[in-house]
Amino acid sequence: MLKCALILILPPPFSAGVLCFSELFFIKEPHDATVMRKEAIILDCQAHGEAPIDVRWLKNGVKVVENERVYLLSNGSLYISEVESRRGDKSDEGFYQCLAQNKYGAILSQKARLTIASISSFAIQPTSIVVTEGSVARFSCKISAHPPPIITWELNRVTLPLATERITVLPSGVLQIHGVQRMDAGNYRCVATNIASRRRSTEATLTVTPAPSPLLPQRPRIIAGPQNISVSLHQSAILECMATGNPRPIISWSRADSKSIDVYNTKVLGNGNLIITDIKPQHGGVYMCRASTPGTRNYTVASANVTVLAPPSLVEWPESLTRPRAGTARFVCQAEGVPTPQITWLKNGEKVHSNGRIKMYNSKLVINQIIPEDDAIYQCQAENEQGSVLSMARLIVVMSEDRPSAPRNIRADTVSSSAILLAWERPLYNSDKVIAYSVHYMKAEGLNNEEYQVVIGNDTTRYIIDDLEPARNYTFYVVAYMPMGASRMSDHVFQHTLEDVPLRAPELSLTSRSPTDIQVSWQPLPDKLSRGRVSTYRLSYRTSAENTVSQMELPGEKTHHLLENLQPDTIYLLRIAAATSVGWGEQSAWTSHRTPKASIPLAPELHLEPLNCTTILARWQLAPRNSAGVLGYRLFYHEESQPENSPVQLRASDNTHIIGGLDPRKKYHVKLLAYNFIGDGYQADQTISTPGCVSVRDRLVPPPPPPHNVYAKTNSSTAVFLHWGRPAFTSSQAVNYTIRCNPVGLQNASLVLYLQTREQSLLVRDLEPNTKYEFAIRLHIDQLSSPWSPVVYQSTFPEAPMLPPSNVKVTLIEEDTALVSWKPPDEPNIAVTHYTILYASRNEWIAGEWQVLQREGTITMALLENLRPGQVYLVKVSASNNMGDGPFSHTAELSVRADLSSDPRNLTALSSSFIAFSDGFYHLDQKSMTGITVGVCIALICIIICAFIIVCRGKNRYLVCLNMATAQFPGVSFLCSDVTFINWRNIFSVLQNMRHGSTSYLPGTTVLTYKEELSPSPDQPTTLQALLRHPSDTEGSSNSEGSHATGDSGRYSHDETEMTNLSSALGTCAYSLSGRELDERVNTPLLNKKLQPAAG
Repeated sequence: MLKCALILILPPPFSAGVLCFSELFFIKEPHDATVMRKEAIILDCQAHGEAPIDVRWLKNGVKVVENERVYLLSNGSLYISEVESRRGDKSDEGFYQCLAQNKYGAILSQKARLTIASISSFAIQPTSIVVTEGSVARFSCKISAHPPPIITWELNRVTLPLATERITVLPSGVLQIHGVQRMDAGNYRCVATNIASRRRSTEATLTVTPAPSPLLPQRPRIIAGPQNISVSLHQSAILECMATGNPRPIISWSRADSKSIDVYNTKVLGNGNLIITDIKPQHGGVYMCRASTPGTRNYTVASANVTVLAPPSLVEWPESLTRPRAGTARFVCQAEGVPTPQITWLKNGEKVHSNGRIKMYNSKLVINQIIPEDDAIYQCQAENEQGSVLSMARLIVVMSEDRPSAPRNIRADTVSSSAILLAWERPLYNSDKVIAYSVHYMKAEGLNNEEYQVVIGNDTTRYIIDDLEPARNYTFYVVAYMPMGASRMSDHVFQHTLEDVPLRAPELSLTSRSPTDIQVSWQPLPDKLSRGRVSTYRLSYRTSAENTVSQMELPGEKTHHLLENLQPDTIYLLRIAAATSVGWGEQSAWTSHRTPKASIPLAPELHLEPLNCTTILARWQLAPRNSAGVLGYRLFYHEESQPENSPVQLRASDNTHIIGGLDPRKKYHVKLLAYNFIGDGYQADQTISTPGCVSVRDRLVPPPPPPHNVYAKTNSSTAVFLHWGRPAFTSSQAVNYTIRCNPVGLQNASLVLYLQTREQSLLVRDLEPNTKYEFAIRLHIDQLSSPWSPVVYQSTFPEAPMLPPSNVKVTLIEEDTALVSWKPPDEPNIAVTHYTILYASRNEWIAGEWQVLQREGTITMALLENLRPGQVYLVKVSASNNMGDGPFSHTAELSVRADLSSDPRNLTALSSSFIAFSDGFYHLDQKSMTGITVGVCIALICIIICAFIIVCRGKNRYLVCLNMATAQFPGVSFLCSDVTFINWRNIFSVLQNMRHGSTSYLPGTTVLTYKEELSPSPDQPTTLQALLRHPSDTEGSSNSEGSHATGDSGRYSHDETEMTNLSSALGTCAYSLSGRELDERVNTPLLNKKLQPAAG
């Protein structure tokens, strides 16, 4: 693709020309990938530009050597036929980049991480616990895996549901059981599954002890509170909160900064856990979980900080330049992300190193005295642990042979503390063709100092630089310009400015270590404020009730002083002044401080340090004698002249905190205090200024102001409407506008869209769907251009998926369990909110009976359980978003081996497998239900017969009843005990139903009544329970149990509920109960909610 660009040969308005060149850029770049061992993988790389283009690959910065297994495809992509996971350099895991080169230079692609699917051993195993009936139980496990595994739990080797009214399984590996019952006792283990393998933890035993009677009131207590977490952008964050108490406490959530909680991306999971899906930067902050006793003021609070990690995105990128030889080129690149990205500059794909001509500072690359070898493609690479992004620009060096010689006899004389007079003589050669001079100056001390440039006319050889800092050394040189190029730079000359009185006094920080002292500390003044070497400080102090001022002078090297022998619980006023050799500066304002009492915590020793232009690190320390009884800290900070924000709640064990999201070049006040059970302690107060991110110098001619009030509104999935205001200045000249449009995080500067218009509005068309764009506008008038307006951001509407999920695979991982995995649809800028999985056996498929599962858009795998042996299953997946549903993938087939016995007697051990996943993970077919029912009924008949033998041994007076039963049901033996009343019609009905493979139990109907109560042994099985749910209930259901929407108040509350999820399995048999037992069980609130006694 051949493009033409307007090239300014000299700084405007001297000369201009047009030069055409062919660019080099990537059409496709590699992306992160996770693959199975021995699986094939293609890492994409396609470059476009003037041929020939040579493509090479780098792994961890080293060139990839091709062989039979690893080689390049014709389009430049890298193909690995069998991915290896051996140790050391022989493993294929690592970071890959492709390098494309043509005659104009070379460019490097973004980094792509290749990871081999794996699952390690459990880092945390569940541990056995003993709890009382009616309380709460919690198990946890932790395992590392790529991709992240699906976590499930098993009770006595039978899978538990993901969520019921009492049971919640968190994706982080935590199992919560509320309202523990005796039936919950048993052995629990954690199961982790991904595409690589499945691992099971060791078993942990839950022992349930009887609850004391009566139950005593208990204050609410959080037994598992939220933990500080860092979550990547668009992932999910889970904040656990599990509390106990009597009565059962109510869980509510709020933010420490009093902002409302996002009700669209946040929901309550289970009985008080908070889950934030599709997390964004605005979700970061401190979240507080509050457990309250209903109807009282008793509560307890736990908090945690959520940090949202974001990959780098460019907010300012370098632009291609054309410069004459011996000129100066400046490239600017700024990126944002969490953690703060590191900026690296590349020249033709290799890292740029600073030297005498080339300097890098902040985010700027400056090349002085350009030589022909500087003609290359330069890339800015922003990188953090979340990813990397690159942007490129080209430097074209224009050659000229007829150049003037360098200016001569450079002299510099100090005029004042901020001005130096620079003088020189004209060049000896071609001095009559000189049209301008360029004066260059920079600080002489330090590394990577920014170089400034001022262009003046050819009618003078003297210039006063009057914006210098006092008491600093500077270096100067001059370059002469003519229409066809620039001269070499002159000799360098050094000169220093004079000292001046300090511009202002330091900011005081006051703390007390005891009731009779004040620790006074201050930060040394920066060079811009000290304006020389501070020789002396003068500290003044007095009480607020007296006018007598005490003063003392301290050496200029000191930054703290301890005032002792003061009065306790007294307000003191302090101020300070600084002096240089020239004189004293102004005194600071009075700062007040009250000496403390001994009953509350004293002020911590607070230290502040700027990490970058938007982040401050706060560190503090408490004296050992002061740390006892401290419950936590409160941190306050606010910008000068702005209202104070809500405090940040910190734990007693914390001693550091990072304050982010600040503005550059602003002064912030930070306060910290410790608190105990009595109240807040004394606060440490300090002030700090954030440094500047970028230093921009004035241009030759003051530019016009940029357009203001830029407004953007999405029109469709491919268009955005822009409107802006014209600056308020009077001019008869016509005004033109340039609109800059590009996706956020664009890596190729050559793909930025520039549009021209004379109107104050424009409809930008042909944009990509579901893409966030940034827009900036500048105006042009009378050959002058304004700066770019502030950037506005707007996202286009998404489109429904056009393609199905790719690479759908179904793998049988156990006899009746399969794992289905897939990859997102292979189309750019597509947003997927959830996936739909349909699966059915061939017979069900013919009948059109598909079973449905749904998974969130961030999950690309699901478990299919309870598959029938000897069946062939068909599976297909589709992707959906808010705009609609996409097509289903091609149907994948799975054959289940027919190795399970169909004998119903072998199914008795599986009676507890009626427990099913509540979100549609598992479903029981009718044949399995019938087989299990028959097996359970046979086992219960055996139990009844054994009971009759024990009770009736030696007693034959009711033999007639046995004869009647034997005559009705030949082949079955019966023994009768002391029976006061036998409803034979009910017994015969039950046994007749057993013969036909189905029974029904009518709660409230007396079957057998014994004279003496028989309490079943704890070791014997109780009533069979199966948790079944309709297949249409999915994880994505907005009204699924365990997920509660929140109100507009931004607070979440989960009312106290009783465990009522007692579900009766179809076809189960009930053994006999005594009349008293039956009455007690039917009259319990638990059974009254679910069971209604049958008439009769």
